Amino acid sequence: MIDLSNQIVLITGGSRGIGAVTALLFARAGANVTITYQTNKKAAEAVVSQVEKFGRKCLPLKGKIEKYSDCERMVRQTLEKFKRIDVLVNSADIWEMSEFGKMSPENWNRTIDVNLTGTFNMCNVVVSIMKKQRYGKIINVSSTAGQRGEANYSHYAASKGGLIAFTKSIAVELIRDGIWVNAVAPGWVETDMVSHVFRNTKQKELIFDSIPRGKIALPEEIAGPILFLASDLANHIVGEVLNVNGGSVLCG
Repeated sequence: MIDLSNQIVLITGGSRGIGAVTALLFARAGANVTITYQTNKKAAEAVVSQVEKFGRKCLPLKGKIEKYSDCERMVRQTLEKFKRIDVLVNSADIWEMSEFGKMSPENWNRTIDVNLTGTFNMCNVVVSIMKKQRYGKIINVSSTAGQRGEANYSHYAASKGGLIAFTKSIAVELIRDGIWVNAVAPGWVETDMVSHVFRNTKQKELIFDSIPRGKIALPEEIAGPILFLASDLANHIVGEVLNVNGGSVLCG
């Protein structure tokens, strides 16, 4: 039912976790994709290989989204390859534990720079292209931490809360230009970013108990809602935060 044949999708953080699975799901729906990555070229090449199995094209681009010049370059390279950008998915982020009162300014700035400023950078560069096209979909990946806070990760929660406010603000501003902006807010997801937490059996049991569904999400269960928001099925959804957390945080 969802058909994105020949659309061009740019996914940040597309070599791992939610971003990588999202790239594959978009390829299955008919889209060609660009994925950005920072260091792991081998992982990015693996995603390219899997995308190509669906008969689609995938462009891997190395860069730091917190650097505006890198974002400009990666967008330019995508245009050189595909001529347009229909969908932007901002999934790149970092999650580093740091107790408040002992958190260094460098730690705070690194998280805000990647998670919030990086998303601003990509949106700010891509929006001018989407305005010329009179069409575009932007999906930002926030978190339950941005809705309820998260002890020992206040910088992460602040970045994701800021991302929610940013999403709502530009959504209203851009919709009359034919650009839809929405967000998904995942809870716990089985990715390498949090795998060290799940190795602690007691901690994992506590997490299970906090989720009414009684299950930690797979990356595919986040990628699906992202694909939905990029499709025509979501054309009357503007500035929304789609909660994908198994019932652990209920806010509408």
